[in-house]
Amino acid sequence: MTHVWVRSESRAHEERVGVTPQGAAKLITAGYRVTVEQSAQRILPIEDYAAAGCEIAPEFSWVSAPEDAIIFGLKELPEDGTPLRHRHIMFGHAYKGQPSGKVLLDRFQAGGGALWDLEYLTDDEGRRVAAFGYWAGYAGAAVALMCWLAQKNGAIAGAVKAYPSANHMLIELQQSLVALGTDRPTALIIGALGRVGTGAADLCQSMGVATTKWDMAETASGGPFPEVLNHDIFLNSILARPGTPVFVPVSAKTAPRTLSVIGDIACDPDSDFSPIKVYDRTTSWDEPALRVHDRPVLDVTAIDNLPSMLPAESSEDFAEQLLPYLLTLDTPTKGVWGRALGWFERATD
Repeated sequence: MTHVWVRSESRAHEERVGVTPQGAAKLITAGYRVTVEQSAQRILPIEDYAAAGCEIAPEFSWVSAPEDAIIFGLKELPEDGTPLRHRHIMFGHAYKGQPSGKVLLDRFQAGGGALWDLEYLTDDEGRRVAAFGYWAGYAGAAVALMCWLAQKNGAIAGAVKAYPSANHMLIELQQSLVALGTDRPTALIIGALGRVGTGAADLCQSMGVATTKWDMAETASGGPFPEVLNHDIFLNSILARPGTPVFVPVSAKTAPRTLSVIGDIACDPDSDFSPIKVYDRTTSWDEPALRVHDRPVLDVTAIDNLPSMLPAESSEDFAEQLLPYLLTLDTPTKGVWGRALGWFERATD
């Protein structure tokens, strides 16, 4: 019997979960054993999992789970260096040369476990089967708008938070815009046709932000792109990779521009291929804006777990996408699971 163990998340501000009680019930009906850890911060109540027929375990008890249990979480494990003996499903961020990724892979090798990285769970054509991209874009655009609003009030954006629902966030943003008056920013989204860009565009539309939507066709020339500087807000939804054009060069800091907020939703400042060259580190929930220039002002926001701001919607959306594949986990070396396992095996060979 395949045993899925849904662990609690140890990262601060992380209320999301990868399977809902309804999804867990379907796994149980299909013959799976499902254990769910208690959690002090998960958005969905543990009582709903118990009612669905799940076994309930103490928070962070996955370390002593049965050897055959598949540990399912979303974000990183505690960085305590202990060997990892289980098979894990999670976002490992371990295959792009990240220093922390090598440490994680070493822990798996030491313990004899394995990693199915959710980022590399792909179909036959290489497309990810489940992603949080839409809600990353939605929340990322909201944070960028918060930064712009703070600038209008002569300040830098304060701490952000998780919301019970997207509607709660929209109401709060709308109230701030109404207090400002009739002024609204303009925004340019690059990557507007993807999941992330679509979420960003939907948020902008709901807030009455005039939005220019670009995708591959508009950036095929390779730049420069003076249009970026002619909008108040620039939202980047393109992952850094070889060949990615530079959208915001270092010279943009002092160039004549309307641009005052950059929302780097793709959030990869450490990459040599980053298309935004005016900053070099991610921002945080406590300090969402990094001021990279004072006169004229330019703030960058680049939070790497944006969907956590909307944990209910993002959990339900992601879980719905992933559930059909969780239901095939009884054949863990085939299909999407086999491809993801191949990435791990090549990385640890």
